[in-house]
Amino acid sequence: MKDSVIIVSGGLDSVTLLYDKADTIALAVSFDYGQNHGTQELPLAGYHCRKLGIPHVIIPLSFMHQYFKSSLLNGSDAIPEGHYEEENMKSTVVPFRNGIMLAIAVGIAESHELHRVYIANHGGDHTIYPDCRPGFISAMDAAAGAGTFIGVRIEAPYTNISKADIVRLGTALGIDYSKTWSCYKGDALHCGKCGTCVERREAFGQAGVEDPTQYSI
Repeated sequence: MKDSVIIVSGGLDSVTLLYDKADTIALAVSFDYGQNHGTQELPLAGYHCRKLGIPHVIIPLSFMHQYFKSSLLNGSDAIPEGHYEEENMKSTVVPFRNGIMLAIAVGIAESHELHRVYIANHGGDHTIYPDCRPGFISAMDAAAGAGTFIGVRIEAPYTNISKADIVRLGTALGIDYSKTWSCYKGDALHCGKCGTCVERREAFGQAGVEDPTQYSI
């Protein structure tokens, strides 16, 4: 039964969830908030939705680029290099981004009488991103249920698994990961040096799966 909305960025995690739950997804939602890598990731979100026959909309959130502070919004040169869990990666946090996106997705779900919203945060996000942690997801789920007539629920099935686990799952589903985007710099190729590139490389290595990504280094 197609009773859900998914937030899909075009990244490895959300594309995997898109395929994983395709039979239940009525609508996929992406957000353009002025992210450095939006021109790379958003078309890929559309590509996979078209491939699966899932309706896809991109919602503009230009106010975030205008009013929020994050290196993710300030051009490729602002993105720090290093491991995903290092302190300097906190500069890539877009304050309460998932809260804003989930609130909109819940409103869209209720407007279409859909009862679930999927989000693809995973265990490796917890160190840096407060709005990816289990407690946050639980709180937003409770708020969604209390604040909608139909009791919309938020489901984050990858919250407690690793990115390597996601790669294994997606590989079993036959996903072409060369058509996903992780790099926060948003240049023509993955930079290979920023935290998300390092994490991506590690995930394929740990999963024992060949990495199809083209890196600049």
